[in-house]
Amino acid sequence: MNNRDHYIKCLKNEVPIFVRLFKALPADKLDYRPHPRSMSAKDLVWLLAGELKDAAVIVQKHEVSFSMPPAPASLAELIAAYEKNAAALKRKVAKLDGAAWAKTAKLLMEGKVAWEAPLGDMLWGFLFDAIHHRGQLSTYIRPMGGKVPSIYGPSADDPGH
Repeated sequence: MNNRDHYIKCLKNEVPIFVRLFKALPADKLDYRPHPRSMSAKDLVWLLAGELKDAAVIVQKHEVSFSMPPAPASLAELIAAYEKNAAALKRKVAKLDGAAWAKTAKLLMEGKVAWEAPLGDMLWGFLFDAIHHRGQLSTYIRPMGGKVPSIYGPSADDPGH
């Protein structure tokens, strides 16, 4: 299995775990943040949905400008955006050949190159960053009054069956 195929497999496996975690968030407490400098639960879900959208743009154009437009109001809308962006990314990555996977890509912030790397490395980096933020978001659930779902195995709240 090559690196691109492994990425596709991992993305396919990870997306449902993200969605399960999002659905565990109490929808009426999305403004929760553990510290004033922390992102709110709503903003973290929106960031994760936005990273997928940016990743899909990078696949197509090998360049994207990071931005965070205002988040939708409801958890259902946030989840729908995440799922839509995940599906678009999966479709676009499936069409990549080896040359496109290896071609240099750029992430711009405020018009300046913040990250430049082969596209495949950048996509893996986006996925690892998303998994990091998913872990962060999972720590919000109990203080929000919810139950932490199984991620890679049982949690104290979910045996993972």
